[in-house]
Amino acid sequence: MVRRTLLHAALRAWVIQCWWRSMQAKMLEQRRRLALRLYTCQEWAVVKVQAQVRMWQARRRFLQARQAACIIQSHWRWHASQQRGLIRGRYEVRASQLELDIEILLT
Repeated sequence: MVRRTLLHAALRAWVIQCWWRSMQAKMLEQRRRLALRLYTCQEWAVVKVQAQVRMWQARRRFLQARQAACIIQSHWRWHASQQRGLIRGRYEVRASQLELDIEILLT
């Protein structure tokens, strides 16, 4: 009778120990998943910030290049407009009248 009681007590203790070990494993797995989730959230936040900074830098470089292109274009247009208005012509003076043939080239 005592052996049976001790055996039942040992089996119950073993069942309780198995249950406790499984609970500890579940809690450890939950902690690992939580830590992984927090890590991935932080990593994504870092990646998003880096992407925003890179986009800002690229946009700034693009705007600088566009501004430089606009300046070059405006100077080129001014130069072209100065060259475009050349007046080429032929002038002849006869007796008392002036015959004037002027050709304006717009190229």
